[in-house]
Amino acid sequence: MRVLANIWFLGGKELRSLLHDPAMLVLMLFAFTAAIYSAATGTPETLQRAPLAVVDEDHSPLSRGLRADFGPPYFLPPDLLRTQQVDAALDAGRYTFVLDVPPHFQRDLLGGRGPQLQLSVDATRMLQAFTGGAYVQAIAQRAIAEFEQRARLSEPRPAARLALRNRFNPALTPSWFGAVAELINNITMLGIVLTSAALLREREHGTLEHLLAMPLSPLEIMAAKVWSMALVVLLGACTSLWLVVHGLLGVALPPVTAVFVIGAALQLFAVTSMGIYLGTLARSMPQMGLLLIMILLPLEMLSGASTPRESMPAAVRWLMLGAPTTHFVSLSQATLFRGARLAQVWPQLLALCAIGALFFVLALGRLRRAIGALA
Repeated sequence: MRVLANIWFLGGKELRSLLHDPAMLVLMLFAFTAAIYSAATGTPETLQRAPLAVVDEDHSPLSRGLRADFGPPYFLPPDLLRTQQVDAALDAGRYTFVLDVPPHFQRDLLGGRGPQLQLSVDATRMLQAFTGGAYVQAIAQRAIAEFEQRARLSEPRPAARLALRNRFNPALTPSWFGAVAELINNITMLGIVLTSAALLREREHGTLEHLLAMPLSPLEIMAAKVWSMALVVLLGACTSLWLVVHGLLGVALPPVTAVFVIGAALQLFAVTSMGIYLGTLARSMPQMGLLLIMILLPLEMLSGASTPRESMPAAVRWLMLGAPTTHFVSLSQATLFRGARLAQVWPQLLALCAIGALFFVLALGRLRRAIGALA
Protein backbone atom coordinates (compact mmCIF):
# COMPACT_ATOMS: atom_id res chain seq x y z
CA MET A 1 0.00 0.00 0.00
CA ARG A 2 2.88 2.38 0.70
CA VAL A 3 4.28 1.76 -2.78
CA LEU A 4 0.90 2.42 -4.39
CA ALA A 5 0.46 5.59 -2.33
CA ASN A 6 3.88 6.83 -3.42
CA ILE A 7 3.07 6.15 -7.06
CA TRP A 8 -0.28 7.95 -6.69
CA PHE A 9 1.16 11.09 -5.09
CA LEU A 10 4.14 11.21 -7.44
CA GLY A 11 1.73 10.95 -10.37
CA GLY A 12 -0.23 13.88 -8.98
CA LYS A 13 3.00 15.86 -8.83
CA GLU A 14 3.61 15.09 -12.51
CA LEU A 15 0.13 16.30 -13.41
CA ARG A 16 0.65 19.57 -11.55
CA SER A 17 4.00 20.05 -13.28
CA LEU A 18 2.32 19.52 -16.63
CA LEU A 19 -0.31 22.14 -15.80
CA HIS A 20 2.51 24.67 -15.28
CA ASP A 21 4.15 23.82 -18.63
CA PRO A 22 2.35 25.98 -21.24
CA ALA A 23 4.42 24.66 -24.15
CA MET A 24 3.30 21.08 -23.54
CA LEU A 25 -0.31 22.13 -23.03
CA VAL A 26 -0.31 24.03 -26.33
CA LEU A 27 1.28 21.03 -28.05
CA MET A 28 -1.43 18.70 -26.73
CA LEU A 29 -4.21 21.08 -27.70
CA PHE A 30 -2.82 21.46 -31.21
CA ALA A 31 -2.18 17.73 -31.66
CA PHE A 32 -5.74 16.75 -30.74
CA THR A 33 -7.56 19.52 -32.62
CA ALA A 34 -5.94 21.49 -35.45
CA ALA A 35 -3.42 18.79 -36.40
CA ILE A 36 -6.12 16.16 -36.85
CA TYR A 37 -8.42 18.51 -38.76
CA SER A 38 -5.68 19.73 -41.10
CA ALA A 39 -4.39 16.21 -41.76
CA ALA A 40 -7.89 15.02 -42.62
CA THR A 41 -8.88 17.93 -44.87
CA GLY A 42 -5.66 19.58 -46.02
CA THR A 43 -4.41 17.11 -48.64
CA PRO A 44 -7.32 15.09 -50.03
CA GLU A 45 -6.41 11.90 -51.86
CA THR A 46 -9.25 12.31 -54.36
CA LEU A 47 -9.32 14.83 -57.17
CA GLN A 48 -11.34 17.94 -56.41
CA ARG A 49 -12.16 20.86 -58.74
CA ALA A 50 -9.07 20.47 -60.93
CA PRO A 51 -8.82 22.96 -63.84
CA LEU A 52 -9.27 21.27 -67.22
CA ALA A 53 -9.52 22.50 -70.81
CA VAL A 54 -10.63 20.71 -73.98
CA VAL A 55 -9.34 21.18 -77.52
CA ASP A 56 -12.28 20.07 -79.66
CA GLU A 57 -11.06 19.51 -83.23
CA ASP A 58 -13.91 17.14 -84.05
CA HIS A 59 -17.04 19.20 -83.21
CA SER A 60 -19.16 16.05 -83.21
CA PRO A 61 -21.94 14.90 -80.85
CA LEU A 62 -19.43 12.54 -79.24
CA SER A 63 -16.86 15.29 -78.54
CA ARG A 64 -19.56 17.60 -77.16
CA GLY A 65 -20.91 14.85 -74.92
CA LEU A 66 -17.38 14.02 -73.81
CA ARG A 67 -16.78 17.63 -72.82
CA ALA A 68 -20.05 17.76 -70.89
CA ASP A 69 -19.05 14.76 -68.76
CA PHE A 70 -16.19 16.69 -67.16
CA GLY A 71 -17.25 18.91 -64.29
CA PRO A 72 -17.68 19.15 -60.51
CA PRO A 73 -16.82 17.70 -58.12
CA TYR A 74 -13.65 16.32 -59.75
CA PHE A 75 -13.09 19.06 -62.33
CA LEU A 76 -14.06 22.65 -62.91
CA PRO A 77 -16.33 23.20 -65.91
CA PRO A 78 -13.94 22.72 -68.87
CA ASP A 79 -12.91 25.62 -71.07
CA LEU A 80 -12.52 25.38 -74.84
CA LEU A 81 -9.07 26.08 -76.26
CA ARG A 82 -7.53 26.17 -79.70
CA THR A 83 -4.49 24.06 -80.46
CA GLN A 84 -2.24 27.13 -80.61
CA GLN A 85 -3.25 28.14 -77.05
CA VAL A 86 -2.36 24.89 -75.28
CA ASP A 87 1.35 25.47 -74.59
CA ALA A 88 0.83 29.02 -73.35
CA ALA A 89 -2.06 27.98 -71.08
CA LEU A 90 -0.01 25.17 -69.50
CA ASP A 91 3.05 27.40 -69.12
CA ALA A 92 0.93 30.00 -67.33
CA GLY A 93 -0.41 27.34 -64.94
CA ARG A 94 -4.05 28.03 -65.77
CA TYR A 95 -4.89 24.37 -66.37
CA THR A 96 -3.67 21.08 -64.96
CA PHE A 97 -5.15 18.97 -67.76
CA VAL A 98 -5.76 19.67 -71.43
CA LEU A 99 -7.67 17.01 -73.39
CA ASP A 100 -7.25 17.10 -77.19
CA VAL A 101 -10.02 15.49 -79.27
CA PRO A 102 -8.52 14.94 -82.77
CA PRO A 103 -10.36 15.67 -86.03
CA HIS A 104 -12.81 13.01 -87.24
CA PHE A 105 -12.68 11.27 -83.86
CA GLN A 106 -16.31 10.10 -83.96
CA ARG A 107 -16.05 8.95 -87.58
CA ASP A 108 -12.89 6.95 -86.92
CA LEU A 109 -14.43 5.43 -83.80
CA LEU A 110 -17.53 4.30 -85.66
CA GLY A 111 -15.32 2.97 -88.43
CA GLY A 112 -13.32 0.85 -86.01
CA ARG A 113 -10.02 2.62 -86.73
CA GLY A 114 -9.12 3.10 -83.06
CA PRO A 115 -8.59 6.88 -82.72
CA GLN A 116 -6.66 8.23 -79.73
CA LEU A 117 -7.20 11.14 -77.37
CA GLN A 118 -4.23 13.20 -76.19
CA LEU A 119 -4.00 14.36 -72.58
CA SER A 120 -1.44 17.00 -71.59
CA VAL A 121 -0.75 17.22 -67.84
CA ASP A 122 1.00 19.91 -65.80
CA ALA A 123 3.04 17.57 -63.60
CA THR A 124 4.26 20.40 -61.36
CA ARG A 125 0.91 20.09 -59.55
CA MET A 126 1.94 16.73 -58.22
CA LEU A 127 -1.09 15.68 -56.20
CA GLN A 128 -3.55 16.38 -59.01
CA ALA A 129 -1.23 15.08 -61.72
CA PHE A 130 -0.69 11.71 -60.02
CA THR A 131 -4.38 10.92 -59.64
CA GLY A 132 -6.02 13.05 -62.31
CA GLY A 133 -4.90 11.03 -65.31
CA ALA A 134 -6.80 7.99 -64.09
CA TYR A 135 -9.92 10.11 -63.54
CA VAL A 136 -9.77 11.57 -67.06
CA GLN A 137 -9.27 8.12 -68.56
CA ALA A 138 -12.17 6.61 -66.62
CA ILE A 139 -14.57 9.44 -67.50
CA ALA A 140 -13.58 9.37 -71.18
CA GLN A 141 -13.91 5.60 -71.42
CA ARG A 142 -17.33 5.68 -69.80
CA ALA A 143 -18.54 8.42 -72.16
CA ILE A 144 -17.25 6.56 -75.23
CA ALA A 145 -18.76 3.27 -74.06
CA GLU A 146 -22.15 4.91 -73.54
CA PHE A 147 -21.95 6.47 -77.01
CA GLU A 148 -21.08 3.12 -78.60
CA GLN A 149 -23.94 1.45 -76.79
CA ARG A 150 -26.39 4.06 -78.04
CA ALA A 151 -25.01 3.58 -81.55
CA ARG A 152 -25.49 -0.21 -81.14
CA LEU A 153 -21.84 -0.85 -81.85
CA SER A 154 -20.92 -2.42 -78.57
CA GLU A 155 -21.07 -6.11 -77.86
CA PRO A 156 -24.17 -7.50 -76.15
CA ARG A 157 -24.22 -6.75 -72.45
CA PRO A 158 -23.12 -9.80 -70.41
CA ALA A 159 -25.68 -11.61 -68.33
CA ALA A 160 -23.75 -10.93 -65.10
CA ARG A 161 -22.59 -7.51 -63.91
CA LEU A 162 -20.22 -6.62 -61.12
CA ALA A 163 -21.97 -4.51 -58.46
CA LEU A 164 -19.54 -2.69 -56.16
CA ARG A 165 -20.58 -1.88 -52.62
CA ASN A 166 -18.12 0.02 -50.43
CA ARG A 167 -18.36 -1.06 -46.82
CA PHE A 168 -17.30 0.97 -43.76
CA ASN A 169 -16.72 4.11 -45.91
CA PRO A 170 -19.47 4.09 -48.57
CA ALA A 171 -18.58 7.49 -50.06
CA LEU A 172 -14.83 6.71 -50.05
CA THR A 173 -14.22 9.90 -48.06
CA PRO A 174 -10.42 10.22 -47.61
CA SER A 175 -10.74 12.45 -44.53
CA TRP A 176 -12.11 9.52 -42.53
CA PHE A 177 -8.89 7.56 -42.89
CA GLY A 178 -6.68 10.65 -42.51
CA ALA A 179 -8.31 11.71 -39.24
CA VAL A 180 -7.94 8.32 -37.57
CA ALA A 181 -4.36 7.89 -38.84
CA GLU A 182 -3.38 11.30 -37.45
CA LEU A 183 -5.03 10.53 -34.12
CA ILE A 184 -3.04 7.29 -33.87
CA ASN A 185 0.22 9.07 -34.72
CA ASN A 186 -0.41 11.84 -32.19
CA ILE A 187 -1.15 9.36 -29.41
CA THR A 188 2.22 7.75 -30.05
CA MET A 189 4.04 11.06 -30.34
CA LEU A 190 2.58 12.61 -27.19
CA GLY A 191 3.08 9.45 -25.14
CA ILE A 192 6.81 9.53 -25.89
CA VAL A 193 7.25 13.31 -25.67
CA LEU A 194 5.44 13.87 -22.38
CA THR A 195 7.19 11.12 -20.42
CA SER A 196 10.66 11.90 -21.76
CA ALA A 197 10.10 15.61 -21.10
CA ALA A 198 8.94 14.84 -17.56
CA LEU A 199 12.15 12.94 -16.85
CA LEU A 200 14.37 15.54 -18.49
CA ARG A 201 12.55 18.30 -16.60
CA GLU A 202 13.45 16.57 -13.33
CA ARG A 203 17.09 16.44 -14.38
CA GLU A 204 17.29 20.02 -15.66
CA HIS A 205 15.54 21.49 -12.61
CA GLY A 206 17.57 19.43 -10.17
CA THR A 207 14.51 17.80 -8.60
CA LEU A 208 15.66 14.30 -9.50
CA GLU A 209 18.27 14.55 -6.74
CA HIS A 210 15.48 15.55 -4.32
CA LEU A 211 13.61 12.37 -5.23
CA LEU A 212 16.75 10.30 -4.57
CA ALA A 213 16.90 11.72 -1.05
CA MET A 214 13.44 10.30 -0.38
CA PRO A 215 12.61 6.65 0.33
CA LEU A 216 11.52 6.09 -3.28
CA SER A 217 12.51 3.34 -5.67
CA PRO A 218 13.13 3.75 -9.42
CA LEU A 219 10.02 1.62 -10.01
CA GLU A 220 7.84 4.11 -8.13
CA ILE A 221 9.34 7.09 -9.95
CA MET A 222 8.86 5.49 -13.37
CA ALA A 223 5.37 4.10 -12.69
CA ALA A 224 4.18 7.53 -11.54
CA LYS A 225 5.34 9.18 -14.74
CA VAL A 226 3.88 6.42 -16.90
CA TRP A 227 0.36 6.40 -15.43
CA SER A 228 0.01 10.17 -15.16
CA MET A 229 1.18 11.00 -18.69
CA ALA A 230 -0.70 8.05 -20.19
CA LEU A 231 -3.90 9.20 -18.45
CA VAL A 232 -3.58 12.73 -19.84
CA VAL A 233 -3.01 11.53 -23.41
CA LEU A 234 -5.79 8.93 -23.17
CA LEU A 235 -8.34 11.51 -21.99
CA GLY A 236 -7.26 13.91 -24.72
CA ALA A 237 -7.48 11.16 -27.36
CA CYS A 238 -10.99 10.08 -26.32
CA THR A 239 -12.20 13.69 -26.28
CA SER A 240 -10.69 14.33 -29.70
CA LEU A 241 -12.16 11.11 -31.08
CA TRP A 242 -15.72 12.13 -30.29
CA LEU A 243 -15.56 15.93 -30.65
CA VAL A 244 -13.16 16.36 -33.60
CA VAL A 245 -13.09 13.06 -35.50
CA HIS A 246 -16.76 12.17 -35.05
CA GLY A 247 -18.38 15.53 -34.36
CA LEU A 248 -16.46 17.95 -36.58
CA LEU A 249 -15.27 15.67 -39.39
CA GLY A 250 -18.31 13.40 -39.41
CA VAL A 251 -16.44 10.11 -39.26
CA ALA A 252 -18.87 7.30 -38.46
CA LEU A 253 -17.84 5.49 -35.27
CA PRO A 254 -19.20 2.25 -33.81
CA PRO A 255 -21.60 2.64 -30.88
CA VAL A 256 -19.09 1.09 -28.47
CA THR A 257 -15.43 2.12 -28.60
CA ALA A 258 -14.33 0.45 -25.37
CA VAL A 259 -12.00 -1.94 -27.21
CA PHE A 260 -10.25 0.99 -28.87
CA VAL A 261 -9.83 2.72 -25.49
CA ILE A 262 -8.28 -0.45 -24.03
CA GLY A 263 -5.93 -0.68 -27.01
CA ALA A 264 -4.99 2.99 -26.68
CA ALA A 265 -4.22 2.48 -22.98
CA LEU A 266 -1.93 -0.46 -23.79
CA GLN A 267 -0.30 1.52 -26.59
CA LEU A 268 0.38 4.36 -24.16
CA PHE A 269 1.82 1.90 -21.66
CA ALA A 270 4.33 0.85 -24.33
CA VAL A 271 5.21 4.29 -25.72
CA THR A 272 5.45 6.01 -22.32
CA SER A 273 7.93 3.31 -21.28
CA MET A 274 9.78 4.02 -24.50
CA GLY A 275 9.76 7.72 -23.59
CA ILE A 276 11.37 6.98 -20.22
CA TYR A 277 14.06 4.95 -21.96
CA LEU A 278 14.79 7.75 -24.41
CA GLY A 279 14.76 10.26 -21.56
CA THR A 280 17.61 8.37 -19.90
CA LEU A 281 19.63 8.45 -23.13
CA ALA A 282 19.22 12.17 -23.87
CA ARG A 283 20.90 14.84 -21.79
CA SER A 284 18.70 17.74 -22.90
CA MET A 285 15.52 18.47 -24.81
CA PRO A 286 17.38 19.29 -28.07
CA GLN A 287 19.00 15.84 -27.95
CA MET A 288 15.59 14.38 -27.24
CA GLY A 289 14.22 16.11 -30.32
CA LEU A 290 16.87 14.48 -32.51
CA LEU A 291 16.10 11.06 -31.05
CA LEU A 292 12.39 11.59 -31.70
CA ILE A 293 13.05 12.17 -35.40
CA MET A 294 14.83 8.82 -35.61
CA ILE A 295 12.09 7.02 -33.67
CA LEU A 296 8.79 8.61 -34.71
CA LEU A 297 9.29 8.67 -38.48
CA PRO A 298 9.78 4.88 -38.85
CA LEU A 299 6.99 4.19 -36.36
CA GLU A 300 4.51 6.36 -38.28
CA MET A 301 5.56 5.51 -41.86
CA LEU A 302 6.02 1.75 -41.49
CA SER A 303 3.20 0.89 -39.09
CA GLY A 304 0.50 0.66 -41.76
CA ALA A 305 -1.22 3.96 -40.98
CA SER A 306 0.11 5.71 -44.10
CA THR A 307 0.97 2.79 -46.39
CA PRO A 308 -0.54 -0.72 -46.33
CA ARG A 309 1.87 -3.20 -44.82
CA GLU A 310 1.19 -5.62 -47.68
CA SER A 311 3.06 -3.28 -50.05
CA MET A 312 6.20 -3.29 -47.88
CA PRO A 313 9.13 -5.73 -48.19
CA ALA A 314 8.81 -8.88 -46.11
CA ALA A 315 11.83 -7.98 -43.97
CA VAL A 316 10.28 -4.63 -43.02
CA ARG A 317 6.98 -6.28 -42.14
CA TRP A 318 8.68 -8.78 -39.85
CA LEU A 319 10.83 -6.08 -38.24
CA MET A 320 7.84 -3.79 -37.56
CA LEU A 321 6.02 -6.56 -35.72
CA GLY A 322 8.22 -5.59 -32.78
CA ALA A 323 6.82 -2.02 -32.81
CA PRO A 324 3.68 -1.30 -30.78
CA THR A 325 2.29 1.09 -33.42
CA THR A 326 1.92 -1.74 -35.94
CA HIS A 327 -0.50 -3.62 -33.72
CA PHE A 328 -2.24 -0.44 -32.53
CA VAL A 329 -2.90 0.70 -36.10
CA SER A 330 -4.38 -2.69 -36.98
CA LEU A 331 -6.52 -2.67 -33.84
CA SER A 332 -7.71 0.91 -34.36
CA GLN A 333 -8.73 0.38 -37.97
CA ALA A 334 -10.56 -2.82 -37.05
CA THR A 335 -12.45 -1.31 -34.12
CA LEU A 336 -13.18 2.21 -35.42
CA PHE A 337 -13.86 1.37 -39.08
CA ARG A 338 -15.24 -2.16 -38.98
CA GLY A 339 -16.66 -2.28 -35.46
CA ALA A 340 -14.55 -5.29 -34.45
CA ARG A 341 -15.09 -6.76 -31.01
CA LEU A 342 -12.67 -8.17 -28.47
CA ALA A 343 -12.84 -11.63 -30.03
CA GLN A 344 -11.39 -10.28 -33.30
CA VAL A 345 -8.58 -8.07 -31.95
CA TRP A 346 -7.32 -10.00 -28.92
CA PRO A 347 -4.05 -10.93 -30.72
CA GLN A 348 -3.22 -7.24 -31.14
CA LEU A 349 -4.05 -6.54 -27.49
CA LEU A 350 -1.84 -9.43 -26.40
CA ALA A 351 1.01 -8.18 -28.59
CA LEU A 352 0.69 -4.66 -27.09
CA CYS A 353 0.82 -6.14 -23.58
CA ALA A 354 3.97 -8.11 -24.38
CA ILE A 355 5.75 -5.25 -26.14
CA GLY A 356 4.76 -2.80 -23.42
CA ALA A 357 6.05 -5.09 -20.68
CA LEU A 358 9.35 -5.52 -22.53
CA PHE A 359 9.81 -1.77 -22.96
CA PHE A 360 8.87 -1.19 -19.32
CA VAL A 361 11.50 -3.65 -18.07
CA LEU A 362 14.18 -2.20 -20.36
CA ALA A 363 13.34 1.38 -19.36
CA LEU A 364 13.30 0.48 -15.67
CA GLY A 365 16.74 -1.12 -15.91
CA ARG A 366 18.11 1.90 -17.75
CA LEU A 367 16.56 4.29 -15.19
CA ARG A 368 18.09 2.35 -12.30
CA ARG A 369 21.53 2.65 -13.89
CA ALA A 370 21.05 6.35 -14.54
CA ILE A 371 19.89 6.98 -10.96
CA GLY A 372 22.75 4.87 -9.62
CA ALA A 373 25.21 7.07 -11.50
CA LEU A 374 23.71 10.18 -9.87
CA ALA A 375 23.66 8.72 -6.36
